[in-house]
Amino acid sequence: MKNFLAKTLVVGLVSFLLIAPGRVRAAEDVHVFTLEKSIWAALENNWTLKSVKEGVSEAAAVKRQAFADFFPKFSSSYSYTRLDEEQTTDPISLGPITIPGTPLALEDNYQWRTSVSQPVFTGFALTSAYQLAKLGIDAAELEVAQEHMDLVLRVKEVYFSVLEADRAVEVAEKAVESLREHVKVARNFYDVGMIPVNDLLEAEVELSNAEYDLVRARNAAQVARALFNTVLARPIEMPVFLVDVGDFRPESEDLAEYIAVALEKRPAIELLNVNIARTEQNRRIARSDYYPDVSLQYDYIKEGDEASVHGSEVHEGNRWQAMGVLSWTFFEWGKTRYAVEEVDSVLRQLIQTLAALKDQVTFEVKQAYLQLLEAEENIPTTVKAVEQAEENLRVSRERYQAQVATSTEVLDAQTLLTRARTNYYRALYSHYLARARLERAIGRK
Repeated sequence: MKNFLAKTLVVGLVSFLLIAPGRVRAAEDVHVFTLEKSIWAALENNWTLKSVKEGVSEAAAVKRQAFADFFPKFSSSYSYTRLDEEQTTDPISLGPITIPGTPLALEDNYQWRTSVSQPVFTGFALTSAYQLAKLGIDAAELEVAQEHMDLVLRVKEVYFSVLEADRAVEVAEKAVESLREHVKVARNFYDVGMIPVNDLLEAEVELSNAEYDLVRARNAAQVARALFNTVLARPIEMPVFLVDVGDFRPESEDLAEYIAVALEKRPAIELLNVNIARTEQNRRIARSDYYPDVSLQYDYIKEGDEASVHGSEVHEGNRWQAMGVLSWTFFEWGKTRYAVEEVDSVLRQLIQTLAALKDQVTFEVKQAYLQLLEAEENIPTTVKAVEQAEENLRVSRERYQAQVATSTEVLDAQTLLTRARTNYYRALYSHYLARARLERAIGRK
């Protein structure tokens, strides 16, 4: 079996380099990819992954915003107030003497205020908001890790898809070549009257069908290459040459080990745990309305009846004031309690979702593991089937040459061989794909 696999891979690679769509036109057009190189290129260039990575920068900015809320806030305002008339005290009459009223407010009033405000206690809302922002970075990084693994799986899928499509072209070309040889023999036999015309027509029809299958196989290979280029963020028409991944290796670890690793390492589970922690911080923020807010404030004020705010007969040129402020909204008809209940409901939903996700992860691991074992069992069977089909075709041709077998037997033998080769490559690349999906299911990069 090993000799067959080695011969098949060597012949396949050589044939692929000769017949793959988008042949080399010049040295600079050669783009040979291994699986590792394909993964690296996708991780460097894929637009979706780049977009997800920006989420980490976004979360870091949110964290810096939350941290800034711990520090004093500085503000400044400049205002102008126009009254309808000047306001004065009533005049005082002392016999023949009248003392005019004192100005209380002028028509033109200018004020420039500079303020500094420092929160002291916010019912733990500021600390909870900061912790929430820190958890946002963890969530963003886990989303990147999840997209990283998804992208690696997509690369492996398109990589194996191209390889399988190339092998399908190879099998179709071999079938066409074999049927052309058979048609030549059948035509010679017909020309000397050894077979009826129906045998010749049957062979020619089978050749036409094989040529049709070859066209479809080549087109499928082109489509697979276009998808490969799309995942790697390359121009869609760029040529693609892939190095085969070699022989398969049997599975060594057991299912229980894989499930344990998946439940510990899957980013989706870690992300849900982070979201639960974020919801707990949201609950603390909602409960902060049960407490009063305490802050310190300092104001420096300049006033006047002119824009230069240098004072006036009713305005001080400058003054300052410092305040300690305690504010407490202690009754809002249960609004805070309902807000806490809302967050509690979200928290319960996440906990239940986490339990469901663990069940789903366990199922995904088992499904991928069984698919891997199935592919492993199918490969030796399909290898043997190919060997038997090749021998069957050889014997059928010899019998046909000796005119002790019909053309139909040769055509049937060729069909069996084509099917056996197709099944072998399908089983081989299904094995690679099943392993890739198992690695994705357990959270392995």
